[in-house]
Amino acid sequence: MRANFNNRDPVYIQVIRQFKEKIAAGMLEPGQEIPSRRELANQLKINPNTAQRAYKEMEEQKLIFTERNNPSRITKDEAVLRDVREELIAEAVNSFVTAVRPINVPLNEVIGMIEKKYKEEV
Repeated sequence: MRANFNNRDPVYIQVIRQFKEKIAAGMLEPGQEIPSRRELANQLKINPNTAQRAYKEMEEQKLIFTERNNPSRITKDEAVLRDVREELIAEAVNSFVTAVRPINVPLNEVIGMIEKKYKEEV
């Protein structure tokens, strides 16, 4: 795992965001083992306490689970996985609408532009 952290948001929040993005993209599978807190801190070059805080928050959000003396794993709960995806999509849509609304672009024009862009080869 690699990271480019911004200076605006707390690092542990950015770590959680990366996990959510990887879950939504299918790069982290349900039940998949994830690095230990110490391993993650080393990989991302962050303080181990920051990694611990991110994992604690992810456990509270039920994104990951840790069973006694076993590595942490991505949740298998389909509702949580669906919610992660919906959360990320909603954030992107809200950000886009907030940026476009002041320009007063008609909705049908915006939708057409989105469809065109979405279908473009990446």
